[in-house]
Amino acid sequence: MTFQNVNLTHAGEVATLTLTSKKGSMGPTFWPEIPRVLTELGGARALILRGQDLFSAGLDVRASAPVIAPTLGDPGAFAAVVAEMHDAIDAFAALPIPVIAAVHGWCIGAGLELISACDIRVASADARFSLPEVKLGITADLGGLQRLPHLIGTGRTAHLALTGDPIDAQTAERWGLITELLPSTDALFERANALATGLAALPPRAVEGTKRTLQDRLPHAQSLDQAVRWNAQHMTADGLAQALK
Repeated sequence: MTFQNVNLTHAGEVATLTLTSKKGSMGPTFWPEIPRVLTELGGARALILRGQDLFSAGLDVRASAPVIAPTLGDPGAFAAVVAEMHDAIDAFAALPIPVIAAVHGWCIGAGLELISACDIRVASADARFSLPEVKLGITADLGGLQRLPHLIGTGRTAHLALTGDPIDAQTAERWGLITELLPSTDALFERANALATGLAALPPRAVEGTKRTLQDRLPHAQSLDQAVRWNAQHMTADGLAQALK
């Protein structure tokens, strides 16, 4: 299947999804493509999400305006438009395999909200992150305000969201938004591939159970119970024997 905004490639059990739209922007045709392209992951056991010239300039406001403008003042109609965007971003969180966001250049607005739904975030030294919606008269509504506090804390999320000011890659690493900082784009993609290859080699049910437990963010006792039940259902004697070798 051919897509306008993304390109999916496979190398063994590692898949790479590249945002190919101009500056990785997200217009009306971007959102419905994501759930469709993710159905083509096949037997992939790890996914890398990356951009081309940069990661993402965020929502394509100019292209999206004709779709969004008629719904303003109508909460139901507006919610229906945004629901498609939510579904696309939530689809990454819902995958049973780990998703690594490899960020270089700008990661703006919806792009930042997108990587907040990924499992691991790494970046090159030239990366820049911002959530500028407030400067456009918008409250960020694609999950960033809900997910980012769990990653970097409420105070730092408030700093990003209320000022709309960008942070550099070094600050993003210090805040915990990214977990590894690479010196160049080439080094970034090499590291993302190494991480994905390592994850793909791990027992898939253990990886999925770990991701589910982290993503669901249940109350402590309920989360413990979920992890125990997952292991009871999916742990095998053969797998345990292999681990003890």
